[in-house]
Amino acid sequence: MTDKRGILFVPYRDTLDLLGIEDALAVCEQVYLMHARGSVVMSVPPSFKLDVADGFNNHWHVKSVFLKDVPTTGVRTYNYYDDGLRNTVGGLDNTRLIILSDPRSGAPLAIVDEHWSYAIRSAAAAVIACKWVGPKDPKILGLVGTGTMGLNALRCLLTLYRFDQIRCTSRRPETRRAFADHWSKELGIPVVPKDSVEEVVRGADIVVGGTTSGEIVSREPWLKPGCTFVSLARRELDPAGWSKMDKVVIDSWEYNMLQREFRRTVESGLFSRAQLHGEIHELVAGTKTGRERDDERILIHTTGLVSQDVALAHFLYQRALEKGRGIWLPSAH
Repeated sequence: MTDKRGILFVPYRDTLDLLGIEDALAVCEQVYLMHARGSVVMSVPPSFKLDVADGFNNHWHVKSVFLKDVPTTGVRTYNYYDDGLRNTVGGLDNTRLIILSDPRSGAPLAIVDEHWSYAIRSAAAAVIACKWVGPKDPKILGLVGTGTMGLNALRCLLTLYRFDQIRCTSRRPETRRAFADHWSKELGIPVVPKDSVEEVVRGADIVVGGTTSGEIVSREPWLKPGCTFVSLARRELDPAGWSKMDKVVIDSWEYNMLQREFRRTVESGLFSRAQLHGEIHELVAGTKTGRERDDERILIHTTGLVSQDVALAHFLYQRALEKGRGIWLPSAH
């Protein structure tokens, strides 16, 4: 049923108030259950891309999905600038909008800014798997990267665990020191900046890799028995080490295979579908086992599912209606 007031635009500042960390984790978990039930219909092709050259350095990504259980349909539009020097991928100065419509009529419902919901989804969709494959009582957390992904992974993990120590590293000494100073005061536990990735990873119970690097960042021999490694980006854990993990779980084989680095890992013979323990929706639905021994080393790797982005946008739309937030735009009729 469409609203006679028109189309609701939910701007960025409203989304910050309307979507909390635990909300995002709950929605991501619900969407994994939808995938387990087979009630998610992805677009064909799954992703449309437009790269504009000739000095514009402009990149469009468009994805869409139908969530039968909600029900809602949504199209995610994402545009950023990258000239090799300036890159707006992680900033607020790119286009991130989700358009929602009523699948029963095709009428528009909302336009939702997804800067916040995308940022928290990127972490929540991976961290939620720790409920099944994380260590029982982790004491040391290692953060490789202190930007948006690392910060939001920390926020998500703090809903599940209490840590005795957090180690962090980043490309620049000043950013990791600032991060450590802030979060030491905020959490009342030691947050220790380290100069190398290896110092962060060795001995940590949970490691989060969330950098923008195109190079291999962490190495499998550094991971202690019982460690869970959460990979939020392209090459956070050396592909040569994937087959040496006790379990590897990912969000979607199909959608990871669309990513160049993952596909190369498979095509080079470093990892295969037969070596995959399962997809996260199988853990959530109980059709695949989680952690079975305290000493298992487990990798969680996600590329991101538009189904979760659209579900979060619909959550924000419904919450905005309840709270009287957002801006009404006139519809065509």
